[in-house]
Amino acid sequence: MISNQILQNTIEGLKGITRIDFCVMDTDGKPLASTMTEQENYEEEVLAFVDSPADSQVVRGYQFFKIFEEHQLEYVLLANGGSDDVYMVGKIAAFQIQNLLVAYKERFDKDNFIKNLLLDNLLLVDIYNRAKKLHIDTEVRRVVFIIETDHENDSNALDNVRNLLGNKSKDFVTAVDEKNIIIVKELELEDGHKELEKMANGYLTLLKDNGEEDALIAYGTVVHDIKEVSKSYKEAKLALDVGKIFFSERNVIAYSALGIGRLIYQLPIPLCKMFIREIFEGKSPDDFDEETLATINKFFENNLNVSETSRQLYIHRNTLVYRLDKLQKSTGLDLRVFEDAITFKIALMVVKYMKYMESMEY
Repeated sequence: MISNQILQNTIEGLKGITRIDFCVMDTDGKPLASTMTEQENYEEEVLAFVDSPADSQVVRGYQFFKIFEEHQLEYVLLANGGSDDVYMVGKIAAFQIQNLLVAYKERFDKDNFIKNLLLDNLLLVDIYNRAKKLHIDTEVRRVVFIIETDHENDSNALDNVRNLLGNKSKDFVTAVDEKNIIIVKELELEDGHKELEKMANGYLTLLKDNGEEDALIAYGTVVHDIKEVSKSYKEAKLALDVGKIFFSERNVIAYSALGIGRLIYQLPIPLCKMFIREIFEGKSPDDFDEETLATINKFFENNLNVSETSRQLYIHRNTLVYRLDKLQKSTGLDLRVFEDAITFKIALMVVKYMKYMESMEY
């Protein structure tokens, strides 16, 4: 079904060209879209017209037209005037709206197929059969992007994103829940990680320009067959969740960039608690003061380089060494030793993961 806004835009465009007023009504005589400043009541006339065998007729100075979708009456169009010219323009308008119905039904069928494809609700044989009927290529490179905004999406938000992204015929924009908008993007042969990152940042810029300041975008890996699209979707979904925990400073996150965070995210919480107890002997990284945590994070950022870390912290090299020695005494881990540094880094990420999961329970 076409949205009332689409109907309104269509008849306003037609009025702008023909200077004739139009009104689209449902089969009960209720107006759905109109260019008339004063809306008269034509409910009885519409109901009588619906029951009549005529496809068009003149009633009270208006041309009435029936608009069908697959032999089912969907709308009644009123065009202001009883002349032959108004009749011709009204037929054109009715034909235009009928074509919109066909196009939107095809898009609905494709949208329904893509949703079921993403959610693994189709048998393998059904995937290829339905793709063939809908004229969707099965063996092309695709990737799934997920866009999360700071509000729950509705059909208008979905249409807005479709319009922003240009409504390219080979790409699909849909939603399988109330939180996220999904783009199934067809790629060129040469498109790789660099191009995907550029696409994601382009989407982000478009969204920000339209008031979506806090949008997050995640994407999966490239797949080469339509049956694998759900795999890219699951990867993008995981990237979105993991990114919120370990890469909160980023608005765009790729599944391929999750690193060890992807493994930690799949650990059971009891195992995480046991690991932290063993590493810190009952303590937690949360017990460290801000100065110590800032030192640790900066040391990791500079790949365990003492000289560069002390320079960026504006402290003497010996001061940094003193802090690292102090940390070693309290935890038994020397961050200057690669193995200990890895253990400590993983422990910090595990704590971050645990805190996030606890916050999600409330």
